[in-house]
Amino acid sequence: MERHIERLLNRISLTFATIATLSLIHLFSRSSLSCAPSPLRHRNQSSLTLTLSPFPSSSCESASREIISSEKRFLKLRSTHAFRRRVQSFSSVFLSLRSLGLLSNTSHVLCVSVGAGHEVVALQDSGVVDVTGVEVMDFPPLVKRADPHNLPFFDEVFDLGFSTGFDAALFPKRFVEEIERTVRRWGAEGGVVDVEKLFQWSSLLEVRKFTLDGSPMTLIVMRKNNNSRQH
Repeated sequence: MERHIERLLNRISLTFATIATLSLIHLFSRSSLSCAPSPLRHRNQSSLTLTLSPFPSSSCESASREIISSEKRFLKLRSTHAFRRRVQSFSSVFLSLRSLGLLSNTSHVLCVSVGAGHEVVALQDSGVVDVTGVEVMDFPPLVKRADPHNLPFFDEVFDLGFSTGFDAALFPKRFVEEIERTVRRWGAEGGVVDVEKLFQWSSLLEVRKFTLDGSPMTLIVMRKNNNSRQH
């Protein structure tokens, strides 16, 4: 009886081992076929851009993708209409700083919280050679990684500090202090703040400097629009 049970268990074990082996063979053969390159897949991948590339659905798809260098990725991004439009907007801002005598081609400029580096491109296109762009995450070749609340630069080394990240800073006071620390005496700091985004149902009417209890302040006057949402 015991010998009969032992033979039965051996047969069951052999059956399961055979099934497992066949399953593995089927799995590997199917993976090999799915990973095999095809002209259609190569053509589809070559036509994808940065914004259109879907997330890989399998390890084979991920492994078969071409590794794009940081320089090539930046060139693709720079060729987009949205990137060029934003660069043109910054170019007009820096043109205003030039008219005030705060910026020249020989200026040492620091741009903080620059994202993909639109400000850096705008400055370089205008002729400024020495431009440093920093962000929490680096974006080569123009943007280096740095904490905007603890900039890795010596005191008073830049002629101009510029940023559009004041409203997104975790510690705005520390953010501004770091920019001021790195700018030389009689240098300049420039910042872009989206005030109208805070007042969604109003338009900007006037900006004026005034003194409040001995402290210099900036008065921003908004006018509520007629088509604003009623509460």
